Amino acid sequence: MKNTIRLTLILILLIGQAATHAFGQTVREVPPDSIKYEGSLYQKAATKPKYPKVVGYLSFVLPLETLQAGHFTPNFAHHSASIGFPIGLNVLYSDRFGFSYEFTPTVKASGGTSKMSNLQFAPGTMFRFDHGFTVITRLAFETSGRYGFTPVFNQVYARSKTVNYFAALSLPNRFGNSDPYSIGLNLQFGFTFN
Repeated sequence: MKNTIRLTLILILLIGQAATHAFGQTVREVPPDSIKYEGSLYQKAATKPKYPKVVGYLSFVLPLETLQAGHFTPNFAHHSASIGFPIGLNVLYSDRFGFSYEFTPTVKASGGTSKMSNLQFAPGTMFRFDHGFTVITRLAFETSGRYGFTPVFNQVYARSKTVNYFAALSLPNRFGNSDPYSIGLNLQFGFTFN
């Protein structure tokens, strides 16, 4: 009895498979760069971005460490901390080159109070590479009286239809305002609008 039931189920499955192949349509997978319309496959037109293209971005930057006059100063030392909020526009001229305009207000918290301690304007050139990697060479002009340059190493780590998320390491080199030369290490996270 059990063998008869098993044999019947196997026959039903085999007949069903044979009927599907004999009478049913074959299902073709649609490649990701194609569309299916009224039973026919059509290749999608390759769309290249039009340049120049302007994109905006928002982010925050954490100064991690600063070396000045031979002394390392961590950002989160002596009950004080700073955080910057870079906002800017990138003007992209090609897949490989662009120009960036950035404003960064910095807030410093110390001794139980906080204040905006600095505003920086940092224009720079963008050299764009494969896989979302970009090197940005920025000039820097600060309301604190300091000036200098900042190399930035930027990597897009996630993409969506409307925004790209990025992380960056920067090395701010500063001069002026009767202070010794300083170099820092900053970590930045943010997103660009597509």
